[in-house]
Amino acid sequence: IGRYLSNPRYYFQVNDEYVKNKLKLILFPFLYKGNWFRACEKNVANGEFCYEPPIYDVNAPDLYIPFMAFGTYLVLSGFTLGINGKFSPEAMGSQFWNSIFCWLSEILLLEATIHALGDGDLPLLDVVAYGGYAFVTVSIAMATRIVWGSSFFAVALWECFCTGVLLVKIMKRVLIAEMRSCDKHSSRRHYILLLVAIAQFPLLFWLSSVGV
Repeated sequence: IGRYLSNPRYYFQVNDEYVKNKLKLILFPFLYKGNWFRACEKNVANGEFCYEPPIYDVNAPDLYIPFMAFGTYLVLSGFTLGINGKFSPEAMGSQFWNSIFCWLSEILLLEATIHALGDGDLPLLDVVAYGGYAFVTVSIAMATRIVWGSSFFAVALWECFCTGVLLVKIMKRVLIAEMRSCDKHSSRRHYILLLVAIAQFPLLFWLSSVGV
């Protein structure tokens, strides 16, 4: 599985059906009734098992949605700055680096969780993908702020909650199924995963506070 770090094409093997189902999973993770575990396939060449690419498994991490959501977020940020009379190349540059910093913060938070509770390493691009899914929910909150400003706060809270639920479910799967984390840390695991969920509120509200 570590080979996927050197093969980024794996993370872009998507189609319309995958994107649609993945967006539903990101926006409404608590409604997903399917299996959260990743699908495996047997490599004919060496007989080893490896994970199916995203096009065949909605639970697989991808980089297509995070990058598209990141771009959408920047467009919405520019529009928000414009309607507030604050648009400038410098403001957009600052917003770009703020969003990169938040993405890195998500990655570091997830990496810290993995190393605190797991017994191995996860491919870096997996973690980058998981952290990038936050830009989907932030973009929804930003669009709501532009179109229907009075409901922004409620929508932002809801999207933070959804992102927290999504990442907790993903981290549980990673720790239990992919890293075989020991049950003796189950109590500590619950507290750390709760911290991951709570951390989404300041991170996502900071991202959505463009032009304030």
